[in-house]
Amino acid sequence: MNKELLLKNLRNVPDFPVKGIQFKDVSTLFKNPECLRMAVDELYEMYKDKGITKVVGIESRGFVVGAALAYKLGAGFVMCRKPGKLPAETRSRSFMKEYGEDSIEIHTDAIDKEDVVLLHDDLLATGGSMKAVMDLVNEFCPQKIYINFIIELRIEGLIGREQFPKEVEITRLLEI
Repeated sequence: MNKELLLKNLRNVPDFPVKGIQFKDVSTLFKNPECLRMAVDELYEMYKDKGITKVVGIESRGFVVGAALAYKLGAGFVMCRKPGKLPAETRSRSFMKEYGEDSIEIHTDAIDKEDVVLLHDDLLATGGSMKAVMDLVNEFCPQKIYINFIIELRIEGLIGREQFPKEVEITRLLEI
């Protein structure tokens, strides 16, 4: 994997969505076919032997690579969305972000006890949204849960990785 190419194609957007936040925009990776292919292929290699049966993508950037990876793994794809976006019965969790409170939902029939689940999102910063998703998915009692991000921010004061139990395997493609 060419990490330099991925980093070169990553866009930094100052003061988005609020002043003081340096937003890491992965959409620039998705529009570059070489970067998108590289990310999906690398994740496939990481997870091809783990028995993944469902990939859960977190709205909305987690849908892009998550769905492509699920296809490549021969797994199902599940969407975790903002409240009111899923049409059937849901379970919900609230969480804190760097700039406020938010909520996430998943369909009540999304995961089975037999599933081995990979949770995927674009970025690990505070870990709030992924922790909420992990808690939701744990309610389904799957066999195992893995967690993956495209980017992990390693900035003083961000405690993203500390939000998760040590036994949960967390991987990322890039560390910034």
